[in-house]
Amino acid sequence: MTPTEAAFRLDDRVAMITGGGQGIGEATALAFADAGAHVAVLARTQSDLERVADQVRARGGKALAIPGDVNDLDFLAEAVAQVRADLGRIDILVNNAGGSMSRPFTKTTVAQLEHSFHFNVSAAFELSRLVLPHLLEVGGGTIVNIGSIAGKKAARGSLTHSLMKAAVAQLTRLMAAELSPRVRVNAVLPGAIETAALRNFVGAEVREEMARRTAMRRNGTPEDIALAVLYFASNASSWVTGQLLDVDGLAPDELVPREIPDL
Repeated sequence: MTPTEAAFRLDDRVAMITGGGQGIGEATALAFADAGAHVAVLARTQSDLERVADQVRARGGKALAIPGDVNDLDFLAEAVAQVRADLGRIDILVNNAGGSMSRPFTKTTVAQLEHSFHFNVSAAFELSRLVLPHLLEVGGGTIVNIGSIAGKKAARGSLTHSLMKAAVAQLTRLMAAELSPRVRVNAVLPGAIETAALRNFVGAEVREEMARRTAMRRNGTPEDIALAVLYFASNASSWVTGQLLDVDGLAPDELVPREIPDL
């Protein structure tokens, strides 16, 4: 193994991944397993988690499937304790669970904003806080947040999603400033990724238009994001913290054209 290959290895490290049952979380779990890690995946659907865990084991890693809702802060504490007890340590946290349904400004309520903030920001903050002692216990570790390129843009009809992802980006910077040098914190900002969630939200015609207007002329895959997460989780990025990596194929400023609303 060359020094370059070794830099991307995660041999015998233990990673926790929220939203690990499908899409970006699943792809990240498999990439980590290929790099030698053991993986705990958290999500609400037991069958999805077991499918991912079986794939991790098939790649030679240990796997732990923990069903639950990251909105439940008590569940997060229980999950951390279970990972530490069953897998022996925690080296890496990937805060992948998140997302919001946006509405126009005039149809957005405070309750909707606060619910989305809890899901996207508060849960990631709390899980990071709970995992931190275990990262320090192993001599330092890494946290990777999954944000969105939407957090850097201002498109009509995207208020809630864009606002929450902007908050995730700033949380990443602030955590990195406070936890360095022992714990590194970075974020990957995906563009349009061909996941089940995207297909449920927009039809084929809109997804094709997204791809056409993107510089790389295609939408991303979960694997595109997983490889970026692997970089941040591994020693290949050992001198990198507080960074936000756009993985969006150079997306246009406004992915989905919006009509001017009647205010």
